Amino acid sequence: MPEETPSVQTIRDNSKLYIPGAILLGAIIIGVALIIGLSHGAGGNSTAGSGAGLPSAAVNIKDVKLAGEPYVGNPNAPVTMASWEDYQCPFCKQFETATLPSLMTKYVNTGKLRIVFKDFEFLGSDSTADGQYARAVWDLYPDKFFAWRMAIFKQQPQENSLSAADNKAHLEKITAEIPGLDVRKIETQIAANKAKYDAAMDADKQEGENFGINGTPGFIVGTTFIGGAEPLATFTSAIDAQLK
Repeated sequence: MPEETPSVQTIRDNSKLYIPGAILLGAIIIGVALIIGLSHGAGGNSTAGSGAGLPSAAVNIKDVKLAGEPYVGNPNAPVTMASWEDYQCPFCKQFETATLPSLMTKYVNTGKLRIVFKDFEFLGSDSTADGQYARAVWDLYPDKFFAWRMAIFKQQPQENSLSAADNKAHLEKITAEIPGLDVRKIETQIAANKAKYDAAMDADKQEGENFGINGTPGFIVGTTFIGGAEPLATFTSAIDAQLK
């Protein structure tokens, strides 16, 4: 019998395919990253940190308009923090529910800090309606304002998920749950002062933009700018520096 010839497996050199494949994979990764980044930045959505911008110049709480604005704490507290927020902003909710309670306990309730709440409604018509409600509550029931504000943030719906009618019902429901607040009186107040409230909110937003804020939340403590829902330590460090 003739001797069998051993089979020879052809070994292909695929090394030339590695570089084009790597380039293609890299392009896919970059493309996905860009899509995700654009989706987060589109539609005026608020973002933590970069969303609140960086100060365009040196900041000082002394340059912030404080008179007539809603606040919590001792009006003569040694430290004042100004806070620009949108009631629809999820990062504002994060600050209000995760960080603010600790600041209240350590600084506000002990007379060391006053927090002044500034408007930065930029996420749509529901934000504007929320801001109008807030100003009416402050005008009529300043002692109930903080409780109302916290309730609004704790029960915050998904951003721009409600129609105008549904958002009004949402505001009325939360307001009615707080003892001592009269929903009809508040809405009458809004109807009579809508133009004034809108102008005040626009002025707050413009002021914030002048300080470099282009999203929410944004804060000024003394000469320190805090952009976004930063960790508690960022706020305590800025406040403690002013108390020295």
